[in-house]
Amino acid sequence: MNFPAFKLCRAILIALVIVAGAARYEQAYAADSCTAFGDPPATLYADPVPTCPNGSLLGPWADSDGTDRYACLWTPANLSQSTPMPMVVFLHPSLYTADIVTYTNLLDYIDTAKLAADARTKGFILLAPEGRNTSHYYPAGDSSGPGWDNWYRQFQSPATVSGNSPENVDAAAIDHFISVETATGAVDPNRIYMTGWSNGAAMSYIYALNRPNIAAIAVYSAPDPWAFTNDPCEQTPVAGTPADISQAQITDPGVPTFQVHNACDLAAICPNTERLEDRLRTAGVTADDVIIGNPRFPTDSFYQERTRRCIALCGTNPDGDGTNAEGLDNHARWPTKWTRTMLAFMRKHPLDKRRKK
Repeated sequence: MNFPAFKLCRAILIALVIVAGAARYEQAYAADSCTAFGDPPATLYADPVPTCPNGSLLGPWADSDGTDRYACLWTPANLSQSTPMPMVVFLHPSLYTADIVTYTNLLDYIDTAKLAADARTKGFILLAPEGRNTSHYYPAGDSSGPGWDNWYRQFQSPATVSGNSPENVDAAAIDHFISVETATGAVDPNRIYMTGWSNGAAMSYIYALNRPNIAAIAVYSAPDPWAFTNDPCEQTPVAGTPADISQAQITDPGVPTFQVHNACDLAAICPNTERLEDRLRTAGVTADDVIIGNPRFPTDSFYQERTRRCIALCGTNPDGDGTNAEGLDNHARWPTKWTRTMLAFMRKHPLDKRRKK
């Protein structure tokens, strides 16, 4: 299913007029402020309020910056406090709000998917927290807007961090809404899963790999949250103590991860994602993926059959390429044929299975 196409296409066309020299100057200037947590916290412009079609609006809840935060909630028809249900947490892409989940087919499975330990228990709770309208380190068409700050990488409680650096407020907001639903007794704490699209998929990686309560993640089209295009403070994820500020510690590397991504994707996301997965494996993370696309006609249509490798026409730079718009149509559609596979991956990886190893 497509993004609202005009807004996305306009954003990408703007991105293509970036002057490379200006981008390098901006990166060099911002790099002066790099720390052990990557970039400084994003600049806030607004706090969007989703409409949650046919769902429920949660919030407002004020984060530590005093910003009102919201989330959408959809529940299965057979929801019962006596039988806790799995919960899937969806993080939206940049430039869009939590409402974009209705452009996926996740809601088609909310009453029928078998994510629970008992196959007779069908359905799941779908939680979609709302990001903020902030600055981004993406190409110019996406240099600000709704989304998630995966560039400021302080994902732990300030009390555990030298210098008392404030926690990433987006991570804290996700924490809050997960806790709210878990406290109702309706959620199976052994089966809380992350999914997301684009920037939301990137945030799902970096969030879940720092949260011991997340059982597994299965996402779509994630640029590397530690190193992609215009980020002046790129880092490499490591499971141990970082050697210096070029590395970022992930505190829960045991989270199983799975991604569906396009052989031809916007801004060379494909080679960037492949490098991300290699780095995660080096850090001891289970990083599985499926590449989809038509190797003969990579940009003609959204072709969801499995293929073997990235397509060079759509970019070869493992750091991403903000000037390459090939694969825009592919990026702008959720991979509907693979949603069941993503949900099946989640079901195979409950939290207690990992803890028993």
